[in-house]
Amino acid sequence: METYKKKHVLLIDDNDIDNYITKHIITRSQIAEKITIKKSAIEALEYLETIKENIEEFPEIIFLDIRMPMMDGFEFLDELIKFPIVANKQCEVLMLSSSNDQNDIDRAFQYSIVKKYFTKPLKMEMLVGF
Repeated sequence: METYKKKHVLLIDDNDIDNYITKHIITRSQIAEKITIKKSAIEALEYLETIKENIEEFPEIIFLDIRMPMMDGFEFLDELIKFPIVANKQCEVLMLSSSNDQNDIDRAFQYSIVKKYFTKPLKMEMLVGF
């Protein structure tokens, strides 16, 4: 029987191919029992709003893209940090972006909930330690 370290991982990315690759790598690494995919930051916030009181259902890790239409990853983070579960450090964010711009990296780490910054695509070795 597989042993999972996290109950729930949320992927937020508007790119279907990136979501497919990321889900595949997370599945192979067996770090999560459940993987949810949302194709926009707005859709992700709406989803999180419906489960914000449920600590068992709320994702422990969120993989977040930066460049998305309508609401980017930084705008999402501005809203995410308002959730009580997030404020209580029940959730952490791993940035997964095509950008290797140092300004984006520095800006991401201004949020205390951002624990890692990965450049796409996700690879198995990036998940060591989770």
